[in-house]
Order: sequence, then C-alpha cells, then structure tokens
Amino acid sequence: MRLLAKLFGAVIPLSIIFSAPVYARDWNAIQKSGTIKAATEGAFAPFNYYEGTKLTGYEVDVAEALAKKLELKLEWKAVPFDAQLAAVKQDRFDFAIASHGYTKERAKAVDFASPHYCTGGMIAAPKDGALTAESLKGKTVGMQLATSYFDAAKKIPDVKEVKTYKADPDAFSALKAKKIDAWISDKFTVMETLSKNPDAGIVTGEQVFVERVSLIMRKNNKEFMEKVNQALADLTKDGTLKSISEKYFKSDITCK
Repeated sequence: MRLLAKLFGAVIPLSIIFSAPVYARDWNAIQKSGTIKAATEGAFAPFNYYEGTKLTGYEVDVAEALAKKLELKLEWKAVPFDAQLAAVKQDRFDFAIASHGYTKERAKAVDFASPHYCTGGMIAAPKDGALTAESLKGKTVGMQLATSYFDAAKKIPDVKEVKTYKADPDAFSALKAKKIDAWISDKFTVMETLSKNPDAGIVTGEQVFVERVSLIMRKNNKEFMEKVNQALADLTKDGTLKSISEKYFKSDITCK
C-alpha cells in the first residue's frame, strides 16, 4: 500500500526510525508509562494519512479511541508499510495499525488483534479492460510490495506477470500509463483513488478475495493483547467503531 509517510513536510529516513533503542514492553510497563508507542504509515487514505501535518484517517481514529478506552495516550511514528512487521517484531513499537491483513506467514512473526475492519482486494482497470479474475489470464497485474494482495494475485490462474511497486499510487500511475493491465489493492483504497481521478478512464472491477484487517504487536504479549481485544470489543458494542466507520465510509465496514 503506500507512499513513504511524511511528517512535518519531511520524509522520515529509516535510519532515524530505527535508531531508537529497542525495548520490549508488557502491559504493566505500558500502563505505567501512560503511553502506547504506535506505528502507522501515514500515506494510505482514508485509513491513515496526513492532512498537512495532521495524522488522520479511520485507523488513526480507531487507535485513538482504543487508547482512550485504555486510559492511555498515543505516541505516533510514521513507518513505511514494508518495514512495520520487522519493527514490531524487534520491539520498536507496542503495536502497528496500518491495514495489515491476516496471513499465516505474517502470523509467524507477529500476533494479530481482533479485526477492526473487513475488506478485500479489488481489481481496477480501464473500462474495456480486465475487470474480472478470469479476464486477467495472460495479463500483467500491479500492486504494492509486501501486501497480502501480492500473495492473492499470484494465486489467480494464468496471470502473465505480477509487478510490485513501492506504493499504491505508483501502481495506479503505471496503470494509467498502460505499463500494466490491472491494479489490485484494498477495495476502499481503489474506490478512494478512482473518486479523486474521475477522468482517468479507470473503473472498479471484481473483488477477488475477502480480508480481515487487524493491528499487530509482538508475539506473546498476552496481557496487552487481552486489553486491546477487550477495548475493541467494547468499542464495537458501544457503537464507536461503527460511528468512526460511517465518518469515513458512510457505511459500517467492521467485520460482521
């Protein structure tokens, strides 16, 4: 998914992100500090992105509501999506929330909380192009590097080639330039992108799989995971997640 996030107008180098000391914090340490150290990307609208210097989006609001429920504050860092699993695994952050779909491979490295929304991979292509999984036979498909969509695309029968890009906007640019035949990404990202580019001649196609999306944290941080999952359950029960969802999508995207 996504562009390298910007903070206060400057790109954050990985050397800065990963120069902080490594620490592993359990629930007691987090609660005592009063702060959750959280990572997101900041370039995946409408889920996590910048409006000027302000970090916002559905997942940012969800995390803020979760922290409030736990009576804690959030300390945010913008981290490239493809670096987040390693950062969490290395205890650089208490959790990352940046549209991580569950996969068995990812679950070997980190633990997944209860999902905060459900989505799926959607095809985007020219109006007269490959808009179904079946019509991708012999075609070249583009998507962001290190996403679950890459794994899903490789399973579509007879796709000629799967090209990866640093970020979704790069894949979309390649599609507009006719360097690829179709682009696959999160369905909400596809719809958001196309709504902002109505003259591109690109339309939405078939949804190719369903995905449950969760925040991630280091493995076996059991008490903190229990607290997070209970807070998410409470936010679901009291309608907070539904309200946040409707703010950004005009519909409830939480998992049913």
